[in-house]
Order: sequence, then structure tokens, then C-alpha cells
Amino acid sequence: MNLRGDFIIIGSGIAGLRAAIALAEAGDVIVLTKAEPAESNTGYAQGGIAAAFGPDDSPELHARDTIAAGDGLCDPEAVEVLVREGPAYVRELVDWGAGFDRDASGQIALGREAAHSVRRVLHARDATGREIGRVLWARVASNPRIRVFDDARATDLVVRDGECTGVIFTDPTSASRVAEAGAVLLATGGAGQVFRETTNPAVATGDGLRMALRAGARMTDLEFVQFHPTVLNSEGSPRFLLSEALRGEGARLINQAGEAFVQRYEPSGDLASRDLVARAIMREAERTGAAVYLTLAHLDADFVRRRFPTIERACRQAGFDLATDRIPVSPAAHYMMGGVETDLHGRTSVDGLFAAGEVACTRVHGANRLASNSLLEGLVFGARAARAMLQPWRRPVFAGPSLPLEREAPPAAGVPAEREVRELMWRHVGLVRHRDDLETAVVRLHGWLRALGSACAPSDVDAGRGRLESIVAVGFLIATAALMREESRGGHFRTDFPARDDIHWQRHLALVMR
Repeated sequence: MNLRGDFIIIGSGIAGLRAAIALAEAGDVIVLTKAEPAESNTGYAQGGIAAAFGPDDSPELHARDTIAAGDGLCDPEAVEVLVREGPAYVRELVDWGAGFDRDASGQIALGREAAHSVRRVLHARDATGREIGRVLWARVASNPRIRVFDDARATDLVVRDGECTGVIFTDPTSASRVAEAGAVLLATGGAGQVFRETTNPAVATGDGLRMALRAGARMTDLEFVQFHPTVLNSEGSPRFLLSEALRGEGARLINQAGEAFVQRYEPSGDLASRDLVARAIMREAERTGAAVYLTLAHLDADFVRRRFPTIERACRQAGFDLATDRIPVSPAAHYMMGGVETDLHGRTSVDGLFAAGEVACTRVHGANRLASNSLLEGLVFGARAARAMLQPWRRPVFAGPSLPLEREAPPAAGVPAEREVRELMWRHVGLVRHRDDLETAVVRLHGWLRALGSACAPSDVDAGRGRLESIVAVGFLIATAALMREESRGGHFRTDFPARDDIHWQRHLALVMR
């Protein structure tokens, strides 16, 4: 049986849930979530949500820090929307019962993270995303106009005469079904699983990017992938994010000899932006041939365990004491700055299709996202997309041309194993890139796309194959964009073009499948 509603939301992270709450005031909302409702990147967000709350802060200062981190590619209008509207939406969460940490006087406690000039990060210990998700889910669950379908894997968008009118998805029995509505919102999150090493959950395979690509949407800034510098790196233990908030509270990065080293490469030291710290860790590991560590041993042990209980528990399970031991760390894929291009109201280049959150690209993050701006982006632009979905469609106007992706692929290779694709992406399209590696990756990924059936063909019902299709298609997009951009900027670093080139490359790359 097919579904019909006024609005469809694909995804159940912060952007999708905030949009659902707003849309339910005007109509019936269908939420399709790929796995368990809480299994999204939102729930894995540890550090917090940034907003200009403190007496020494302002939207202007928040904007300045965001633009500085974005390395010359932030859209100033998008940044202005984020920092101006953000505080009101965060206060709304507080009014709805979000349990952000407070200081001894009862005021909301603000943390500091890398590249922020002041303390502006609201947090709920080290599980802020989970707390925000709890609050939003409570409101969604109590609203009879919102229908949530778990284990609903969206495979394709329904596009008729250039307009998106619905979604094809598989239900828990693997039966293919269709949901139809007047407007569709992609809120499917990121694509960290494209890489061998990632902080993202297993569901973050870039399905929304693949579906939007097939629908003909503009895809922008996909070369910019953020690699988080501090992820637990212990053999036999799962990769686990060690939040930037640790360094905000005084944690230090040290080498095998116990020496602080980041300032050797970056004047701002341990609180430089993520792209800079990640590359400093890589360079130090190459220089010494040894591991790099995060240490909090110089801080009060009780404070560390009280402030970071989730991280402390994960470290203990891996055999480390967060408060006293040196914790081995290395970078891992964390966040997509690029995605489906939207205007400031979530509208894409496909009529009737909206996008918000990590799957979207408003150009707000530029080449490198400022820490803790991700939850804020989902909140602000999820709400803005919902408002636009209530209005008659207005086709957005995007700056710059869209470059067509090649349709003709090389001879089809065999269908790859998922681990083979992720290994290729990590080695050839990872933290450090070079033309030779990128060209190799593009050719292999293109061949795999052909073996899997065209990137424009309907997705196979089988979940494993659908997952593989997403990983290969998104990998191809990232590698293609990275090969095109012949400079280094933010999260994109090429050893053959190691300098930032504002004359030729202070612009955005938009790709489209024609």
C-alpha cells in the first residue's frame, strides 16, 4: 500500500525533526527513517551547539569566527542567517526542556572549542546531540499529524516533468512502496561511511546525495570533507570521536616523547581549526614514525570524568582512563561541507525538492566547518525549509554554472566489495590528495558505477547493494570535485597544489548529472 501526505521528510536527525514539528501545524507529515529513529549523526554529536549566548559574545563575533574557519568560501548571507536566527531556536530548545549544563549560578554553561574566539558552545555533558534529539523526538511522538516509518530505506525520488512528487522506499519486509506529497525534504545527513576511517554511524552512506544526483539536482562543494583530528586510534577498539570540547577544556595533543607539537605547525596550537590540527597530527606522525596522543592528565580527574562521561566510558571500554592515560588519536572522516545545493530556504534546483542539514549545501560552512555549527545549521535551516515548504514553489537562482558529469564511463569493472571502495577513498581521496591518486580514484569509481548499473538507474531493492551504490556514487562525486579543484583550501589539501589560490579558485564547484 502506498502512502500519501502533505509533506515527506527523509531522515530523522535535527534538521528533519525540526522541520516536521513546524510542518505539522499545517498538514500531515510523513517521516521516513532508515534505521532506528535515533540512529543519526545528530545523536553522535558530543561537543555541543554554538550560539551567541554569552555576555562577551555577539552574532557579529560568531559570524567572524565562522567565516575565518571557512577559509574564504563561506556565503556571508548564509552565515548571517545562521548566527542571527540561531540563538532564538536554541532558546526554543531550552523552553522545550533541553537539559543543557548550567554553572553554579544556574546560568547555561558555555564551552569553548577550536577556532571560537569566546565560549559559546551549549552542551549537555558530552552527549548534546542525544539530548537535543530526545527533546525533538518527544514533540514529534506526541503529534498525531506526524507519521514516522522506521526501517524505511528511501531508494529514489519520484520526479515527474521536472518536479519531485514523492519517494520510493522499501519497508521492513523489503517490499517497495511509494510515498507521495506536495513537497519532499531531504534530511538524510552525511556520508562518512564512504571512507575507511570515520566517526559517522553505519547509516551515514550518502543516500540523499545519490538520490538527488539521479534527480538532476546541483551538487556543490563536495571536495570539502572535514576530517576530525582526534578519534580514538587503538587496535581492536572501534573508532570513537574524542570531542573538540576536550581541547576546549584544556586537553593537549602530545607526541610519543610527551611533547606538545601542534604549535610547531600551526601558531594557534591545539585550538586551531580542524583541518589544520588534523594535518598537524599527520605531519607529526610522519616526522616521528610514532603515535600521537591526547592527554588530560594535567587536569582535575574528577572534573574530567564528570564533564565527559560518555567519552570516559568509551575510553574505559578500550582499556584507557581518560583522566590519567595518554589516549592514542588520529584523524577520521567526520563531516561533509558540500552537498545538495540549496538557497537560504532549503530549495534545490529540482522543483518540489528541499534539503536541510548535512546533506544540503547552503555554503554556510565554506571550505571548513566551525566546530558545533552543525547542530545549529540543522536547527535553523530545517525550520527555514519547513516555512518554505508551506509556500508556493519559487525556483531558486544559484550563482555560477553547473558542470556536467561525464556520462560515458570506462569499461565496467567487477562489482567491488564495500571495503575496497572505502579503502580507495581513504588512501586516494583522504586527508591529503594528489592528482595521480585522484585520477586513479575517479577512473575506478566510474568503472564501478557502470558495473553497478548507471548512477541514473533505479536502485536495487537489496539493502546491501543500495548501500554500495550510494558509497560508490558519492565517492565518485567527491573524487571528481577534488580533482577539479587545483588548490588547497580548508578540508581540501593537495600536495601538488599546496597553496590557496584566490585568483582562480575563490569560487564554488557545482556538479550535475545531465
